[in-house]
Amino acid sequence: MSDQQNRPLETLRDGSLKASIWENQREDHTALNVQFRKGYRDQDGQYRDTDNFSSGDLLRLSRLAEQSYDRIKAIREAAREGRTESRPRTRERDKGRER
Repeated sequence: MSDQQNRPLETLRDGSLKASIWENQREDHTALNVQFRKGYRDQDGQYRDTDNFSSGDLLRLSRLAEQSYDRIKAIREAAREGRTESRPRTRERDKGRER
């Protein structure tokens, strides 16, 4: 398995929330999937991820979902047109929140 297969195609962020876009090659097509995670520090100070969100995270999470949809649409349009879409690995949209 290559390094590319072990990393998301792109990660969108809003503070501690992130939406990772994964590219999965199938026999007949390429699937693009999104994984939503939230970063936090545990009692020992180690950085961890969770897929549990508080009610205060939901609006920001919905906006990340919308941005992910738009990004996937742009990636698919670029692929249909046969051009290589400039795809940064990570996009920050941090509103002063620490991880």
